[in-house]
Amino acid sequence: MTTINKLEQALAGAKGLSAQFKTFSMDTDDQQAKQMFNQLATTLENAAQTLQGRVDFVKNEEPQYNQQQ
Repeated sequence: MTTINKLEQALAGAKGLSAQFKTFSMDTDDQQAKQMFNQLATTLENAAQTLQGRVDFVKNEEPQYNQQQ
């Protein structure tokens, strides 16, 4: 597995987890749990943004990865 594949897999995982935490937040009536899930979702959204930046950088630095769509 190439570096770009690993980065894209991590990016997809972070986005997926963020979405799950948002769903958990909506599914609970416990305000403390709701806040925790929202904070976790935000943390993962920030991680996804960071990973997206790295994916973009790698694709820019290594043109062969642009062809792996």
